[in-house]
Amino acid sequence: MNYDDSETARELAARAREFVDDAVIPAEREVLGDGPVDEETVASLRAEARERDLYAPQIATEYGGIGVDFRDALPLFEEAGRSLLGPTAMRVNAPDEGNMHTLELFGTDGQKEAWLRPLVAGEITSGFSMTEPMQGGGSDPKMLRTEARREGDEWIIDGHKWWTTQGSEADVLIVMARTDPDAHPYAGCSLFLVPADAPGVEVVRDIPHVGGGVTGTGHAEIRYEGVRVPAENVLGEENEGFAHAQRRLGPARLTHCMRYSGMAERALEIATAYVAEREAFGGPLAEKQSLRYAVADAETRLHAARTMVRDAAARVAAGEEARVPVSMCKVFTANVAQEAIDDALQMCGGNGIGKDLPLADFYENVRAFRIVDGADEVHKRVIARDAFERADESTIEGITRYDG
Repeated sequence: MNYDDSETARELAARAREFVDDAVIPAEREVLGDGPVDEETVASLRAEARERDLYAPQIATEYGGIGVDFRDALPLFEEAGRSLLGPTAMRVNAPDEGNMHTLELFGTDGQKEAWLRPLVAGEITSGFSMTEPMQGGGSDPKMLRTEARREGDEWIIDGHKWWTTQGSEADVLIVMARTDPDAHPYAGCSLFLVPADAPGVEVVRDIPHVGGGVTGTGHAEIRYEGVRVPAENVLGEENEGFAHAQRRLGPARLTHCMRYSGMAERALEIATAYVAEREAFGGPLAEKQSLRYAVADAETRLHAARTMVRDAAARVAAGEEARVPVSMCKVFTANVAQEAIDDALQMCGGNGIGKDLPLADFYENVRAFRIVDGADEVHKRVIARDAFERADESTIEGITRYDG
């Protein structure tokens, strides 16, 4: 399919696909079904990504990236997603990618030097610590209870978080906390840069979960008990944490969509190649109409998802919040990718659930996409609310007067 991508975007994506095929997928095959990839392999892949000028394309050159416009970088994210190692190799992996974007948007010069530059270089890792156990801070972040109080030149943070992706490995944590307990959380929360080794930071555990496999990325439960950070560790404006988080989450959801559409595309490539060679019931499986229709439906829906993401990305690049288009992209792509990967696994039968192919790892990872960065139901709520708000009184009166 041809999309309205710029020449820069198309050229970058083509080089990324070549890199994934030549270097990343062979490395992936070495670790399939055998736990997380080792640090030496990651370092080697990142070195080659730098040589090919594919490393951290979305970050400004002054901090170690390529400095490509967000819209132009998106097709690369899709190519990276064709392997679970691709995003890590090109430094477009979550949550670091979103955290780097947040630091680039709102960080001071000192914060960028201390945290952004080493993050881009891959010298440190990060976590975004917002979600809280049971009582709030998950699908309804208005219920967030972690608090930070000012004491002289320091902030003292107390709270309990979980599902902090990469939290147990992180060197720095971006922590959302209430800084004005009398205000609505949307107007009374702030973001803090908290060194993971600060006194009072306790990583309770990595929560056992579906997926993780090749990348080994965990989701930590963390307690913050009397954690002191200097006042200059506030990231962005005080009490503007939710507004800043939305600026982070919108683009991050779109990059997630592209990574997972790439994963779904490769799953279909594997499945179609498999059924083209596999014979059963008197002929090649590829000639069975039900399988061909499943592939046709998946290809059609992936094309629709890619088109939606590009539209939303253009709106974001133009300065819009684009919250409804982003929610539409997130919920639609998550379901399309999951269904495509499920179909691909089914087509490959026993080989699909085996770990000689990447489909089983894809299957475990894609299921989480319908929950992370906002569950399906949260995004549908946003979309529906907008639809009902557009139903003004004149429309309602017109319906009541309609006499057929």
